[in-house]
Amino acid sequence: MAEYNLFISHSWNYSDAYEKLCLLLDKANYFKYKNYSIPKDNPFIILAKTETRYRIALKSKIRDQMKYASVVLIMAGVYSSYSDSINLEIEVALELEKPILAIEPWGSEKTSKIVKEKATKIVSWSTSSIVDAIIEISI
Repeated sequence: MAEYNLFISHSWNYSDAYEKLCLLLDKANYFKYKNYSIPKDNPFIILAKTETRYRIALKSKIRDQMKYASVVLIMAGVYSSYSDSINLEIEVALELEKPILAIEPWGSEKTSKIVKEKATKIVSWSTSSIVDAIIEISI
């Protein structure tokens, strides 16, 4: 069975969606993955004197993690449109030519236009659609 290297994008302010997605993937039948994202309980800390230096350092840290991923998963919740770190993750994914899987949160009425415009594929919140899409677009 193949193992898929994933970068699962998330906002630490909305980590419950990230945790639920990881649980969903953990319980998927015949699916194995390695998570290259940075969980809330182990965040990297960047000390920078200016916003520009902070963004440069954060982008570098994202690139360091994402370079190993075969797919970047991004929740397409509306909060994604306003998250600077998620926008940087999209930017790095495009620079590294990583496929982006946009996942529409279960029961959400509003979703992020930005995430969906940049996505390689968009799926709904279900184990089979997410796993099938990862296998399909994996590089």
